[in-house]
Amino acid sequence: MIIIFKMKRKRISWFGGDNALNIDTIDFEKMLHTCGYKMTVQRQAILDIIREEKKRHLCTEEIYDEVKKAYPGIGLATVYRTLQLFEKLGIVHHILLDDGCMRFQIMDSKEKHQHHHLVCDICGEVIDVEEDMLGTLEEKLLTEKGFTVKDHKVQFFGICKKCANEQNQ
Repeated sequence: MIIIFKMKRKRISWFGGDNALNIDTIDFEKMLHTCGYKMTVQRQAILDIIREEKKRHLCTEEIYDEVKKAYPGIGLATVYRTLQLFEKLGIVHHILLDDGCMRFQIMDSKEKHQHHHLVCDICGEVIDVEEDMLGTLEEKLLTEKGFTVKDHKVQFFGICKKCANEQNQ
């Protein structure tokens, strides 16, 4: 079962710009407290999984399965609500790939925008592209259209190196 939620409130920005916070040293408990929330054991466990598995692009159910190993009593609804809260607070953001799942990543303070993704059509591997390849386009949009780009999401679909090598053998 896949549940998709919409964010109705504006996301709070803790990351990016000149005052960027380092995700490795930030006190998430203090961040939650500042916004009127508590850092519960369940929230900490969910946050820990997302941080530890940041390259895996986990969906809600995968996060739930990992957290449930340490906290068998946690409910799937708790994971959904926590991810929704974390996204509202700007701690995580979601990406939608062609697999129909909403996947979550921790926000990275070193990135001006969300990073890009390469998605293999054969094995489904998702590869992060760290560099921002659209800087020139963003400048052109500002100059020619007066449009300031705040963020963007880019995904490239194709065949990864491993699958390409296997096809050529």
